[in-house]
Amino acid sequence: MIVELGHFALILASLVAIVQTVVPLVGAHKRWPGWMAMAEPAANAQFMLTAFSFGALTYAFVTSDFSVALVVQNSHSLKPMIYKISGVWGNHEGSMLLWVLILTLFGAMAAWFGGNLPPTLKARVLAVQSSVSVAFFAFILFTSNPFTRMAVPPFDGQDLNPLLQDPGLAFHPPFLYLGYVGLSLAFSFAVAALIEGRVDAAWGRWVRPWTLVAWVNLTIGIGLGSWWAYYELGWGGFWFWDPVENASLMPWLLAAALLHCAIVVEKRESLKSWTILLAILAFGFSLIGTFIVRSGVITSVHAFANDPERGVFILMILGFFMGGALVLFAARASVMEAKGVFSLVSRESALVFNNILLAVSCFVVFIGTIWPLIAEMLFDRRLSVGPPFFDMAFTPFMILLGAALPIGAMMPWKRAEIGRSFRPLIPAFILALSIAILAFAIQTGRSALGPVGLFLGSWLVFGALVDIWSRTGRGAVKGRLGRLTRLPRADWGKGVSHAGLGITMLGISAMLAWQQEDIRVVQFNAPFEVGRYTLSLTDVQRIEGPNYLSTMGFVDLSRNGTAITTMTPEKRFYPVAQMPTTEAAIDIGFWRDVYVVIGDPQTNGGWAIRTYIKPLANWIWGGTILMAIGGMISLTDRRFRVAAGAARRTPVGGVPAE
Repeated sequence: MIVELGHFALILASLVAIVQTVVPLVGAHKRWPGWMAMAEPAANAQFMLTAFSFGALTYAFVTSDFSVALVVQNSHSLKPMIYKISGVWGNHEGSMLLWVLILTLFGAMAAWFGGNLPPTLKARVLAVQSSVSVAFFAFILFTSNPFTRMAVPPFDGQDLNPLLQDPGLAFHPPFLYLGYVGLSLAFSFAVAALIEGRVDAAWGRWVRPWTLVAWVNLTIGIGLGSWWAYYELGWGGFWFWDPVENASLMPWLLAAALLHCAIVVEKRESLKSWTILLAILAFGFSLIGTFIVRSGVITSVHAFANDPERGVFILMILGFFMGGALVLFAARASVMEAKGVFSLVSRESALVFNNILLAVSCFVVFIGTIWPLIAEMLFDRRLSVGPPFFDMAFTPFMILLGAALPIGAMMPWKRAEIGRSFRPLIPAFILALSIAILAFAIQTGRSALGPVGLFLGSWLVFGALVDIWSRTGRGAVKGRLGRLTRLPRADWGKGVSHAGLGITMLGISAMLAWQQEDIRVVQFNAPFEVGRYTLSLTDVQRIEGPNYLSTMGFVDLSRNGTAITTMTPEKRFYPVAQMPTTEAAIDIGFWRDVYVVIGDPQTNGGWAIRTYIKPLANWIWGGTILMAIGGMISLTDRRFRVAAGAARRTPVGGVPAE
């Protein structure tokens, strides 16, 4: 009964979405307050109905209702509860329902927190947001119904993919979708502003917090996915340039560019057309990512392998919304005339340079991701584009971005002098350069990747500290320390995020440049050396888990004769899914990780053991966490709350807020 109610609620939500798309748009065009006012209750109803539908599907998974085909295909009665719940979105149909739930959530949040928006703009934003919902409701109901029943329910299910039965990947999709789908609201603001015929500083102030919410969640989602790949896949990598990984990176880069560009719209009323275009493209690349994951055109451990017909449906959605938005963008070019004037050397120019680097790097990733598909379709050639291409093509843009960011952050608006802006950063530059020189002097026979990465990472961290300190003005140190606590939270958020990017760069460069790897056959109680550490395999046991069988090794780790810990790498086998997985054992440290993987038994009685020493490994995810925290700090700044300043002044050409 609950499953049928969930299906009915989903159908009803789609009908509400159609009403919400049409009525407020007509009301805004005719200036009919009653019709415009319908958008808010419709957005609430749409979200509540979708939430009930999602709750009904979750109930089916939790109670192991094997009359539902999706539960049979992705669950099992012996599976731990956390993976029964995560199984709801660990498949195509359930994840699309989560996608639509988040889509309606953002629409409802725009209704809840958009009280100071002009009524016409608010009605149009909610209508555009709902039009996206209509498309995805149709996609779910006609091609991907999660409530399909089994004619003859089996006694048990087929279990969830064992690679997805992990805490990191259980929470990875919801955060990723909050980022992906959150960009839909920036898209809705952009299209609504184009329909309205007004893009001004108030619009920039309204769109920034929504973009920031999406960017923060996308950062957390990408970080969780990277962390999962690091410890779950058994190869010790944090990024494989997999097409699905790239699908999440591209909108993240464009969202970062949009955040910085919206600052210029808000502060200087410049770069309006570029900001609108970024808002359209950021969500467009989210839809492209959806197509890559669900069309079946690529093979990936992350992908939902589905029939191409569903991919064609998503491609039609992409073409309709991106094509329509870009046509509207071209038609409304005249309303995006820039008002602010700035010199070639200014903060505005620095942000333009930042945007160019982020946008071009996104384009490089996009070309590398889709080129195998283009080559196969147009030239009938099968080829792959792997890490060597991405490392060579993507890295230079990140180097330029890291080098320019601290100087750009110090520049004043409108007109600046590079020498004057760089002068406070000289101590940070010298310190970062000293660290790089020290690293270069210590290492022997290695590439410059490590020292260059240490310089850029340190330069970003120290530059962020100098930027925050410079905002305390002049005078005695005691007085400036007191003013630190009174700085706007947006300044603190920016500094923390930039420092987080620097720390991530430090971790990536150190791991790639100085990682040590050892692969050998190990006998019991035969110590071996890897770097400065001694390891010894003492035992291998067969252990039974809740829904898997494990071969667990016991490896003693020591350094200079002092015991550190006993590591327990595993090889698991899931009988229901008939699939093995590798569970690495990691001794996590501040300066390094010791990473051990157990392989297969050998004919001579030993076991294959793979060991890595990974310098600064956890700095990668520590920096990611700091970037997300910086975004959260900025969100608490009252200037960044939705329409925080709209009540104080009515935008030119706008309708007074109610």
